Amino acid sequence: MPASPAIRTKGLVKRYGSEVLAVDGLDLEVARGECFGLLGPNGAGKTTTVEVLEGLLEPSGGEVEVLGQRWDTHQHELRARLGITLQQTHLPDRLTVYEILRLFRSFYRAGRTVEHVLALVALEEKRNAWYEKLSGGQKQRLAVACALVGNPELLFLDEPTTGLDPQSRRQIWDIVGDMKAEGRSILLTTHYMDEAERLCDRVAVIDRGKVIALGSPRQLIEQVVGHEIVEFGTPASVDAAALAGLAGVTAVRSIPSGFALTVERVHVTVPALLAFLEAREVPLERLSTHSATLEDVFVTLTGRGLRD
Repeated sequence: MPASPAIRTKGLVKRYGSEVLAVDGLDLEVARGECFGLLGPNGAGKTTTVEVLEGLLEPSGGEVEVLGQRWDTHQHELRARLGITLQQTHLPDRLTVYEILRLFRSFYRAGRTVEHVLALVALEEKRNAWYEKLSGGQKQRLAVACALVGNPELLFLDEPTTGLDPQSRRQIWDIVGDMKAEGRSILLTTHYMDEAERLCDRVAVIDRGKVIALGSPRQLIEQVVGHEIVEFGTPASVDAAALAGLAGVTAVRSIPSGFALTVERVHVTVPALLAFLEAREVPLERLSTHSATLEDVFVTLTGRGLRD
């Protein structure tokens, strides 16, 4: 018999009162050993979905299975198999790193040693430091360590690197990479598209409580957007239909004070664009090009940025 998915939802619904529909018939399936990303703007339903999967919220409707079990029948077994890092973690200021990890380790019958987890998150030198003395990156690594100390089969990471400096972000990425190498399942929410592209095997883009796109980062970029983006700004009005007729342009969308063009070949489109603007005496304020990203996927699908 094939192993059940790490996560499966069918028609998941979560309402708050009679007016707020946070999750609207969500279907998801996360394979064992997969790092799966949930992407979307604030208010899209990501955190609500994750909290239902973690057993922190009861669904209003639909089916939810985690590691082949249900929260209403296997609550205690599931808690021993999961590791959870929330968006914000507040731990006692006057406990040391070692004391906090020893406390969390005591919640599990089996798991990793405190020494092992300290090494995993590179906090050996801070083992005797009070929590209040840690930097933001060190506190976040400690939060991840608390999720790892039970040796989880499935790890939930809800925006684990928000607000961290680049070095701390990369340290968290290394930890996730190690978990992937061990074949563990990971569900990640993030606002950082480079993070999703680097870590996730597949992603689901969520908007208004629904999945609007699903696939690997590269598949979504190629299927939804294309390969290259040319952005330019101008104070004058430009006919979008005329831009669509330029060489190599496959799509046009408005952005603040300008346009973003999806193109097949930058070196063909940019000269054509410059000639187009010059012929119409349209001033050019800025021009940039970049490879298409998951941010472009989301904007193309919803017309909004991930942080809107």
